[in-house]
Amino acid sequence: MPSIKNTFPITGMHCASCVATVEKTLTAQKGVFKAAVNLANNTVLLEYDPETANIESVKKAVQASGYDLIILQDAAAPGKLAEINYKIYKKLRLRTILSVICTTPLVGIAMSGIHIPYATYLMWTLATPVVLVLGRQFFIGAWKQAGHGTANMDTLVALSTGIAYLFSVFNTVYPQFWTNKGLAADVYFEASAVVITFILLGKLLEEGAKANTSSAIKKLMGLQPDKVVRLKEDGNEEVISLANVQVNDTLVVKPGEKIPVDGNVLHGSSFVDESMISGEPVPVEKTAGTKVLAGTINQKGSFSLRAEKIGAETLLASIIKTVLEAQGSKAPVQKQVDKIAAIFVPVVIGIALLSLVVWVIAGGNNGFTHGLLAMVTVFAIACPCALGLATPTALIAGMGKGAENGILIKDAESLETAHKINAIVLDKTGTITEGHPEVISLQWASGMDEQKLSAILYGLEQPSEHPLAAAVTRYLKQQGVTPAPVTMFSSINGGGVTALYDKAILFAGSSKFIDSMNIAIPADLKEAAQAAAEKANTIIWFTDHSKALGLVAITDKIKPSSSAAIARLRQIGIEAYMLTGDNEQAAKVIAQEAGIKNYKADTSPADKAKFVKELQQQGKVVAMVGDGINDSEALAVADISIAMGKGTDIAMDVAKMTLISSDLNHIPNAIYLSRKTVKIIRQNLFWAFVYNVIGIPLAAGILYPVNGFLLNPMIAGAAMAMSSVSVVSNSLRLKWGKL
Repeated sequence: MPSIKNTFPITGMHCASCVATVEKTLTAQKGVFKAAVNLANNTVLLEYDPETANIESVKKAVQASGYDLIILQDAAAPGKLAEINYKIYKKLRLRTILSVICTTPLVGIAMSGIHIPYATYLMWTLATPVVLVLGRQFFIGAWKQAGHGTANMDTLVALSTGIAYLFSVFNTVYPQFWTNKGLAADVYFEASAVVITFILLGKLLEEGAKANTSSAIKKLMGLQPDKVVRLKEDGNEEVISLANVQVNDTLVVKPGEKIPVDGNVLHGSSFVDESMISGEPVPVEKTAGTKVLAGTINQKGSFSLRAEKIGAETLLASIIKTVLEAQGSKAPVQKQVDKIAAIFVPVVIGIALLSLVVWVIAGGNNGFTHGLLAMVTVFAIACPCALGLATPTALIAGMGKGAENGILIKDAESLETAHKINAIVLDKTGTITEGHPEVISLQWASGMDEQKLSAILYGLEQPSEHPLAAAVTRYLKQQGVTPAPVTMFSSINGGGVTALYDKAILFAGSSKFIDSMNIAIPADLKEAAQAAAEKANTIIWFTDHSKALGLVAITDKIKPSSSAAIARLRQIGIEAYMLTGDNEQAAKVIAQEAGIKNYKADTSPADKAKFVKELQQQGKVVAMVGDGINDSEALAVADISIAMGKGTDIAMDVAKMTLISSDLNHIPNAIYLSRKTVKIIRQNLFWAFVYNVIGIPLAAGILYPVNGFLLNPMIAGAAMAMSSVSVVSNSLRLKWGKL
């Protein structure tokens, strides 16, 4: 059985070291092939064999390592997950508020300089609930990590605050140990409490900011109605839960309501706002027989529809799943950061202990006190939260922004790689052109039974999914032709179709395909073909095994957005190439209209893939854009593959990006989004590294011999908290900006 991928929430993670621990635990479990933990949205994208991997056992292993994996796989999972996250957020908020209430007077006493009777005991009383109750999660986490021979942010916080607290308790209970040596019995209760308070406050702000980066998913989930109106067999209406809808149910949609499932209109008509999925603002008319999509909003009219795709099968559900999986995936730069973060905590512990030793040896009478403070301060300032959040928060914000603008990105690597694109290959039909070809003329060879051949041609083209075949069948249907029954239908990739009628082999296909079969073409059809080519029409030949019987001339208008989008691509340094299975003349005219200098006509699917490889061999980073089955091979070999969302399912399955709208302007938008995301990732990583490179030596007391400066642990705790918040806030600029 093939492996499956699922996204599971993970609770209890604080930093990049937590990510490494959870991933190591998960990949060690039987049947688990791959685990990609995302700190920014607290999830793991798990690839596993459902027959050999026991998810309950995996959950227990995660719990044993100090975290928790939440198993939610039913239709109500998004709602349950939101409820769980909100409860966690409420508890964190309460702990933060209580911590601030206790810490504020504590700092006031410590900083006032006013002699207060029993001040030390009062500070002890205020600090104890902050350190031992409100901050207990850090000590529990550190203990569990120690049991597994690992360390993370909890270790740093527990060591820094625990040592400061215990040192202060000792000095409170037994001050004469120091006073007998002529030293002051200083206490640092305020330092331990303030560090925990700032970390809790930073975590609270961080959780709120991270929730904003995933707001696109929340918006998409909010498009699903909770209740729907179903038409019973007796004609009466009943209100049921969305989860109870079955395929082929008849549902009623009234004005202003959200359409609950994907389906076909049965009765009635209306205009539907599909902008939340397609990005196109103009409402689309819906009449009997037309498709409607879950999450879109009905305008004025009422209609009934037959449910075709429900639950996880709807386009909206697939969009949500794609974005969630993409946000859970890792960009190459993030994998490198995770490796650095995994060794970061042990290095920090080493630096902190070294600071203590150096101070004790070289610090004179107050060496131990200063060394202890330096160690506490190093622990407080060096949390790798900012490092761990630098990449995933930017990626989540970028992918969310893309989803809001009709750009679905399947994985983080694609978003990161897209900024390197310098060549883009575009299929013609349905990508540059409207993809709604129309038959201009149908020409038969002289002496033919036109009525009979029209029926056979209809029957031959009817099973095909190709847009040109759809144009032919649409035209013949309008002419009142009834399709003749054909057998042994077969689609020839990139060429055409073939079938049997009354034991005769018949073909419909391109000029290149017909030429390869040495089909004889009558003079009158040659003239008609020449005239059609001069008008840049696409030609479909209808033949038997030896001679041409007729030809169809088809035109497909260029999209209004195509030339503007290609001009934008050129402005940002990306060269566009057009490939088409059409004849040379048709390709030339469309390329000129679109403003494309480089094009190739009469290309098969294999030719398209070969052309992409040739560009790659020239050192180019190539994006391929297509919408059909015949584009899937080229999409698969391109560095970045982009599918037009109104194309075939196979093209969207192969592609790394999908444009829900048919507007080509989304392509430069996607590249701009990638460039902006990568820029913000680099900014985040730069400041995260600079923060630690500067902060840790300052905390260790490197400036003390120069100017007597020692960093206060309270300031260190605040700096650590604000570094994480600043990284997340910087990432949110993606969400607030425009494409």
